[in-house]
Amino acid sequence: MKNSKRILSTVIGAVFALSATQAFAATTLKLSHNQNRDHAVHKAMTQFADDVKTKTNGDVRIRIYPDAQLGNQRESMELMQNGALDIVKSNAAELEAFSPAYSVFNLPYLFRDKPHYEKIIYGDIGQEILDSSKDSGFVGLTYYDAGARSFYAKKPIRTPDDLKGLKIRVQPSPTAISMVKALGGNPTPLAYGELYTALQQGVVDAAENNIPSYTLSRHSEVTKFFSLDEHTMVPDVLVMSTKSLDKLTPEQQEIVKQAAKDSAQTMAKLWEASEKEERAKVEKQGVEFITVDKVTFQDAVKPMYDDIAKSNPELSKMADRIRDVK
Repeated sequence: MKNSKRILSTVIGAVFALSATQAFAATTLKLSHNQNRDHAVHKAMTQFADDVKTKTNGDVRIRIYPDAQLGNQRESMELMQNGALDIVKSNAAELEAFSPAYSVFNLPYLFRDKPHYEKIIYGDIGQEILDSSKDSGFVGLTYYDAGARSFYAKKPIRTPDDLKGLKIRVQPSPTAISMVKALGGNPTPLAYGELYTALQQGVVDAAENNIPSYTLSRHSEVTKFFSLDEHTMVPDVLVMSTKSLDKLTPEQQEIVKQAAKDSAQTMAKLWEASEKEERAKVEKQGVEFITVDKVTFQDAVKPMYDDIAKSNPELSKMADRIRDVK
């Protein structure tokens, strides 16, 4: 009887020791993003985290911090570079400051339509851009569809003339700033989290973003005109510290990369549904969606491309490669 108790105690002790070892061996990766929990991108990243946990048998876990809890996108990128974060959801406009290749997504009217855009982000050129930042200490895992960006304001925007003199919030992207200048507006770089108050108090007159971000951030409460000029298609990008990635085993690295790509496909479906739902919701609240003649906007930004050809031949070549994709 005593022997049986000793054996049982030994087995229980071994189980607890094994559990403790497994818990100790588990790697927790911190992921930061600036959207709320209702946003499609948060739901996609939740799937990403669940897949990684399941497929690594709990050895790799991803803890998600939404709502800019750990700082805005730029601050999160800096925290990742300093080793305080492992994964960050940013977007191509913000990433331009960290890796120049992403600036191509900020060029206005570069993509002919949604299918053309998808061929780029899910093809060889898109992967080349994701890999381009390795020397900067991070790599892109995948793109998340973030729709098309358009202008919204307290007055209708139907032509570039309607933008003249307006203070327009832009992301801290040199290309976005140049675009707004070319269209006659006054670009005002501002953190996303500060935008609602800035619009409400008249610090800025207008902004530009996709429909779900416009509605879920309640900007539709203070700007009732959304102009569908669709000047850019700027994807969100899930990026990971190379140091954090290198700490994982080769098998775990592949699981993380594949789970990210799988979540992007889920995101695309969620995005399409979210865009329709959010538009219908705010139309009932009095928001007017304005269809514009895009040609007038395209003509206004043509000088930008002439300047880029002279000042940044590499970027100009990349834009040409994108246009050539059929």
